[in-house]
Amino acid sequence: MSREFSSPIDPQLLARMTASRTSRRRFIGGGAAAAAALTLGSSFLTACGSDSSTSGTTTEDGGPASGTLRISNWPLYMADGFIAEFQTASGITVDYKEDFNDNEQWFAKVKEPLSRKQDIGADLAVPTSFLAVRLHQLGWLNDISDEGVPNKKNIRPDLLEASVDPGRKFSAPYMSGLVGIAYNRAATGRDIRTIDDLWDPAFKGRVSLFSDAQDGLGMIMLSQGNSPENPTTEGVQQAIDLVREQNDMGQIRRFTGNDYADDLAAGNIAVAQAYSGDVVQLQADNPDLQFIVPDSGGTTFVDTMVIPYTTQNQRAAEAWINYVYDKPNYAKLVAYTQFVPVLSDMTAELEKVDPAAASNPLINPPKDVLDRSKGWAALTDEQTQEYNTAYAAVTGG
Repeated sequence: MSREFSSPIDPQLLARMTASRTSRRRFIGGGAAAAAALTLGSSFLTACGSDSSTSGTTTEDGGPASGTLRISNWPLYMADGFIAEFQTASGITVDYKEDFNDNEQWFAKVKEPLSRKQDIGADLAVPTSFLAVRLHQLGWLNDISDEGVPNKKNIRPDLLEASVDPGRKFSAPYMSGLVGIAYNRAATGRDIRTIDDLWDPAFKGRVSLFSDAQDGLGMIMLSQGNSPENPTTEGVQQAIDLVREQNDMGQIRRFTGNDYADDLAAGNIAVAQAYSGDVVQLQADNPDLQFIVPDSGGTTFVDTMVIPYTTQNQRAAEAWINYVYDKPNYAKLVAYTQFVPVLSDMTAELEKVDPAAASNPLINPPKDVLDRSKGWAALTDEQTQEYNTAYAAVTGG
């Protein structure tokens, strides 16, 4: 199959996507650095962990979920009419807020009340995976029961058994995306397939890498026979050494967040580490831009649904997750957000809702691309600090 991904996209949809993804990607893409900033020791929990305002459920055991469900989500991350349809189907009233503007900001807002087991005004929230893991490590999330979410079986196998949460006991994937390589075909003059293509002398000074340790190093580790799914100091350092060597030789123009887009479109950067969602947007104006997951593999990012342990309606939160995981329902969300589905075998349902999304491999990647895309393991605070510090010594971050 061709790995040159391109597909036209409706301009109105593009504008909506741009508004939603730009603010969110700054923090999804900065996952490792943000995770380091969120480090809290056990002393914080000891000092603040009084149980002064424990919340209860509004549903009775054995009965259907009912009452009010309070959801805290990112802006423009919900399909039109979806909430109303859920309310009709379930009888649950949804209090939906688009008040999750970034991971660090949300965590700073809720960490004090959560440490005291006080209500945070949400029964379900949608943090990025690294923050969900941190919340769980702090003991601030409820488990998600299999009985309450029978549609959990529809999750992609690679995400269902991901090392960060095997069996998805406390975090339910919501949307995902790919971290790979974008290139300007007009600037490269040829197709790109591998990590070694980044180091082609023909592209000297026209390559950009991510400044985030996880997004920057994951695909390089995979090319060296190591994996972010089971990271070691030696494997991470091997990748860092290669980046240092290439940077010292002048191969790398700069290290970026997701601010590589303009240079890539203009041809100032020929090859860039990139996020799949960004390239979906950029291709609308520049068909020369392509995105690949390298033959040796790339990495993924995942936003997840979690239930804070202060929830007032556990049953309703699980009913929501189960409704989202019904494939016809989920297809509506994917068609709106244009992110990569977290459920398996979504093509048929997407074709009913949005044939263009179903056929766009940046939105609905084929199995071989998903098989080559790996997620980082849940890192300890010590690992996060170690890897970030070592990489920053090269990137200047």
